This record gives sequence, structure tokens and C-alpha cells, in this order.
Amino acid sequence: MERIVLAFSEGLASAVAIPWLAERHGAEIVAVTIDLGQGRELEDVRDRALATGAVRAHVLDARDEFARRYLVPALKADATTAAGAPLGAALAAPLMAQLVVQIAGIERATAMAHAGSGTAIDTAAGLLNPALRVLAPAREWGMNAAQQMAYVRARQIPFPPEPPDTSVPARPPSPPAGTEVTGGDGGGPEPAAVHLAFERGVPTGVNGVAMPVLDLFESLGTIAAVHGLGRQTARDLREAPAAIVLHAAHRALRTCVASEDLNRLCDMVSREYADLVHRGLWFTPAREALDAFVTSANERVTGVVRLKLFRGRCDILDASGTPPTPKLVAIT
Repeated sequence: MERIVLAFSEGLASAVAIPWLAERHGAEIVAVTIDLGQGRELEDVRDRALATGAVRAHVLDARDEFARRYLVPALKADATTAAGAPLGAALAAPLMAQLVVQIAGIERATAMAHAGSGTAIDTAAGLLNPALRVLAPAREWGMNAAQQMAYVRARQIPFPPEPPDTSVPARPPSPPAGTEVTGGDGGGPEPAAVHLAFERGVPTGVNGVAMPVLDLFESLGTIAAVHGLGRQTARDLREAPAAIVLHAAHRALRTCVASEDLNRLCDMVSREYADLVHRGLWFTPAREALDAFVTSANERVTGVVRLKLFRGRCDILDASGTPPTPKLVAIT
């Protein structure tokens, strides 16, 4: 019997995809759920995949890999959408493709599938394993949300209502240690002054506290969410408010320390980088070449940026670079 590995989330389309694929292809379905900080009990999602008809279900914690190998390179490239938003969701596509392809190899599957309507995952998976078929049932079944729900009910598939978003508490938490709170009018969270440290383009600390990248995203995301930035999902790295703040800070520092000509080239590369990500071309020599330029351009992007966060705004107060440490060059 054919075996298909499906990228499975807690959404309605994923719940439909398991029985639809099983019926359409007469196949066993193996579900893979990838933890990118969704903030929900992913073991419950795993159990739902099994109850929906999957023969096995894997849950993979990819938060650290996503932060270090995808979010940080895009940050160093200043790659954003045309509207200036971070590329979190688009950057998740190649990572999801990579992990699902890996599980497909372990499971000896003949195909992988996802419940999205875009093609970036298809492209990335094709680059990683051209022999593996990629199925996208949402592009085939032609069902709207109401029809999908009717499909689920007709087959008595367990699908609970969407749980409330608990990623940001109803009552704002106390800011992490070291956060300077100033001003305010008593009508909610007061403005927060945040100091971000960078070393060669990589964020390394918040308010004088050095942190690993994943911890930094989570800590900064909590502060940013309280002040109305992003979609308030502080834990989900695809939509983390921290990315908005980090992109603004990195661009300010890079603009401060780089020459006019280098900044102009960086802006061109930023657009190319974003376009490459959206087209699913992460695993290509083109992305590697862009990363080589970005790494070189960030050699001097070291210093501290001060920002003020308040009522959905992220204002740069100042950015100051630190001269790089001279490198010793062996003369032969």
C-alpha cells in the first residue's frame, strides 16, 4: 500500500486532508506536526491526527532551527514583504519541506503532502528530493471552508472548535528584567525603551542581557506584543512581534555603519532575497550566493540600537556601531 507523509497542523484543511488522501489514493497517511512555537498542546494535535485516520503521527520541535537557520539569515538580509513585514510564514515553507522530506525517507513513503494552497513547499521539496511526489489536496478538492466542515461532519471526524489564542495573557505580564519603562498616561502599558545588541548582524542581547537567539525572540516578543506590535502571537515564530522590532533595529544599525554604496547594494539584495524565499528557492546556489554577500555586508553591523515601543509603534531612538575587532592575518 502506498504511504504518504502529510504536513499536519491543527487547521480544518489538515483534518480534511488525511481522509481525503486516504480515500483518493488508497494510501496510509503519516502525519508530521512541526512545532514553531504555536503555543498550543501539540500532543493534542498529534492525537487528533491519529483519530482522523493517520497510521502514525510525529511531532518535531523545530523552534531553535527555525530561529537560527531561517529567521536570522533573513534578518541579516533585511528581507521583508513589499509592505515591510517579516517573512516568517514564507520562511517556514522550506523548513517544513525539509523535515517532511526527511520523515518521508524514514517512512519509505512514495509521496508527501501539505494542506496549503501555495507552491513554495512543492518547489522546496522538489529541490531536496525530485523523486518524491508532492501532493497538495487543497488545490484539488475545490471545497470552501463550509464544504470542508460538512466533509468532516459527514465522516464523523473529530474536529473541535478553534481554541482561544492564549499566546498573550489578557492581563499584560510584567516586562522581563532590565526593561526600562517610561512615561505613560495610566491608560495601559507604558512606553518601553528597549536596547538591542547586535554582533555581525546577529541579535545577541536585550537590555544588556545576553541571550541565545530563540530566547531572545521569545523575550522580545513578549515585550512587543504587550505594546501592540504584530498579531500578538508572541510565541509563534512565524508571526512573532519580535521580528518586527528586530528588522527595524537591524536596518537602522546597518544603515548607520555601512557606506552609501553598500547600503544601496544591501537594499537590492533584500528584495532579491525576499523574492527567492517566496518562490520556494531556499535550497539553491542562488540563496547561498546571496547569503555569502549578506555575511560579508554584516561584518561591521555590530553595536546597540535603542528603540521605544508604544501603542503599535516601534520608534528608533538611536543606533551606534562598535568598531570591529581587528583580525590577525598570517603572512606567509
